Amino acid sequence: MTINKTLNGTELIVAIVGRLDTTTAPQLDEEINQSIMGVEKLVIDVAEMEYISSAGLRVLLSAHKKMTKQGSMVIRNVSEIVMDIFDVTGFSDILTIEA
Repeated sequence: MTINKTLNGTELIVAIVGRLDTTTAPQLDEEINQSIMGVEKLVIDVAEMEYISSAGLRVLLSAHKKMTKQGSMVIRNVSEIVMDIFDVTGFSDILTIEA
């Protein structure tokens, strides 16, 4: 997995490339935690994310909870496969998802 971060003022865009699973989820969690201080909007771009496991879902939920206290979080560019996972797990009702 590769993580690309772009900070535009108080908006942080985190683009995930590859698989977000048990092996890579701690890396994403650490990157987000180190980067969100002062961020008002967190955008997670998953256009190139191939797969997400329950460990990856936990990282997104944790980031969502933190960002609710200081701003907002959006998931962007969700593929059909990842959207199916969000729907089945109920995450589509919790997270803000943009096409």
